Amino acid sequence: METMAVWEQLLLGLLVVVVLLWFFPGLKHTLKMAPKATAADWKALLIPIGLVVLFVLLLLSLV
Repeated sequence: METMAVWEQLLLGLLVVVVLLWFFPGLKHTLKMAPKATAADWKALLIPIGLVVLFVLLLLSLV
């Protein structure tokens, strides 16, 4: 697989910067208007993630 030329890397970097600047106002507004998470919300997120990690470790141990 060939590596990208320098001009292609610069063009891609410029494209990433333009996309980030394009989405920034909407993202800023969305984050400002989003509800704040409570401790119960974080617990509800961490328990399934922990179970998935344990399941993956179980699968790795069975190999």
